[in-house]
Amino acid sequence: MSEPVLLHTEEGIATLTINRPEVLNALNAELVESLRRHLAILDSDPRARVIILTGAGEKAFIAGADIGAMRDLDPLAARETALLAQEFLNDIERCAKPVIAAVNGYALGGGCELALACDLRVASENASFGQPEINLGIIPGWAGTQRLPRLVGKGRALEMILTGERIDAREAWRIGLVNRVVAPGELMDEARKLALRIAEKSQVAVRLAKEAVINGLEMDERRAGQYEADLFGLCFATRDQKEGMTAFLEKRKAMFQDW
Repeated sequence: MSEPVLLHTEEGIATLTINRPEVLNALNAELVESLRRHLAILDSDPRARVIILTGAGEKAFIAGADIGAMRDLDPLAARETALLAQEFLNDIERCAKPVIAAVNGYALGGGCELALACDLRVASENASFGQPEINLGIIPGWAGTQRLPRLVGKGRALEMILTGERIDAREAWRIGLVNRVVAPGELMDEARKLALRIAEKSQVAVRLAKEAVINGLEMDERRAGQYEADLFGLCFATRDQKEGMTAFLEKRKAMFQDW
């Protein structure tokens, strides 16, 4: 039996590949648990500076959750399932390392919600996105009703959620759901190129910048500004700050040491 998640690490970039192409990489309990274990390890591994998430095969990133496993849930079990899934996606969002979704095909339902939890999204031209839960008589339960409007705005999010219609990669880029769209054969190269640009930066600063954005969005603007100032000040306790500013003044490339 093949592993549900494959890990490859090179040049500080850890690539996690969801490996269920025979069912379009549909999410089930085993796959989610495997992803959580890998993320927990990478989160504390200094050799991994950036994480890329992608799907095996050419058709799907993640085509959704396993409907067969959900159909007969009672209300309490369904609620618990949603809360556990949200906790998993929170792990992705709050991972100390930047996480890039390399979307190589269908990103539907839970697959779209997983992509939304990543920090950046690079899509191939054959990718498509959607929250089709309304067609099943339910609503998104993996925080799709919360992250999608924060990313693309209330009106566009409601249109996708209430109609259940898919959008293609170009439309996803137009509304701000993805950062970049490339030809299918260039997807992983583009995701790695983006990851390497981040990996060469001060990893302390990268982590603090991510915390400032994610946590600041949950605060009022005044408190968020104070929080940003706190983290800005913290940067000045690091060697990376001294090295970065000295390198700038000396007109050379900075050699960051992560502390």
